[in-house]
Amino acid sequence: MRVLLTTYPEKTFFYHLVPLAWALRTAGHEVRVACPPKFAAVVTQAGLTAVPVGSDRNFWRITETRAGGTESMRAGIMPPYDAFDDVSKQNLDYLQPGLTEAVRGWHRVSNFPMVAGLVEFARAWQPDLVVWEPLSQAGAIAARACGAAHARMLWSVDLFGGVRDHYLRLGGGPDPFEEWFSGYGRKYGFEFGEDLVTGDFTLDHVPGSLQVEAELPYVRFRYVPYGGPASTPDWLQRPAGRPRIAFTMGLSATEIFGGYHLPLSDVLDALSDVDAEVVATATGLGPVPANVRLVSYVPLHALAPTCAAAVHHGGLGTLATFARAGVPQLCVPHHLDEPIFAAGLARVGAGIDLREPTAETIRASVERLLAGSFAAGATQLKSEMDALPSPNDIVPELEDLTAKYRAR
Repeated sequence: MRVLLTTYPEKTFFYHLVPLAWALRTAGHEVRVACPPKFAAVVTQAGLTAVPVGSDRNFWRITETRAGGTESMRAGIMPPYDAFDDVSKQNLDYLQPGLTEAVRGWHRVSNFPMVAGLVEFARAWQPDLVVWEPLSQAGAIAARACGAAHARMLWSVDLFGGVRDHYLRLGGGPDPFEEWFSGYGRKYGFEFGEDLVTGDFTLDHVPGSLQVEAELPYVRFRYVPYGGPASTPDWLQRPAGRPRIAFTMGLSATEIFGGYHLPLSDVLDALSDVDAEVVATATGLGPVPANVRLVSYVPLHALAPTCAAAVHHGGLGTLATFARAGVPQLCVPHHLDEPIFAAGLARVGAGIDLREPTAETIRASVERLLAGSFAAGATQLKSEMDALPSPNDIVPELEDLTAKYRAR
């Protein structure tokens, strides 16, 4: 079958799609990845065939303006999706205007430039299945326009599906999603349906114990890390002489938000007399303590199995990569979905959730991790992930679901 993937041009979203795309390719299916033109090089670096469509826009710059500045965006999940785990906001007075603004703003911003070109390509190429990540609902429009089945691919907890569930249960007034999609339906010849908001089904590789699901059909599979082109450095191929601690604050801190929310130099100084090697991925730092190995980048899937502990921001890619290796973790979350993942990690006993970090509290938490208190929880989380089917294993199920929903 032919499978078309669509993505917003952000590495941290796209990277979650790559292992599934590889699985489909190795099963003999044709795969294309539609994206804005400037992102095509990232797609081809992953060994996939890019289809540049639409024009390039900076989603984060536009939503920063709408959200009231960078600090507003960094502080948590953007409204109205912060109602996902906040009962006080699960009411129509909050959700109705919030969803209206979300559709008018960042949903349309991330999709409008792609829709016409994506529909044109889909109608010409005739995919059987379209897979779209939650900010690329243009994929749902293109699927309906050409009669393909379509699925969402999550890169987070399902806050989009969860908030949609809350809204539908409350029985709100005019539906901003129905209004938005119906406009394209009139143009391309389809009727509105809930699948346009949440897919015919949802693909999810978040470990179940860390996920919060909506009332939707899910296909669960194992997280497989991909972080872009990389090579393993010589030092990583040799055994560490003492316990190794990974320290990383992720791509988003520098590529999207322009900096870290921690005083990294102070933290590394506080770890200077811990009997461990600290591998820190960071930029813009001066001299570091003797026990710190400072690198601009290292493939985390190669680093993780050598570590006794990890300190990071709580992003899914980083957290899941260390979880696959059974590594106890310290999360210092700051924005978007990170606090939710950090809380989940602590809940299952695989690590520590530190909300107001200082150099001293990070050091104390690292010593707790090295003492072994979280080893059993980390091992259990690894076992849970290992028990899930691989991306290759779910391909037959995707074939069956595609046949079920194709040209409904």
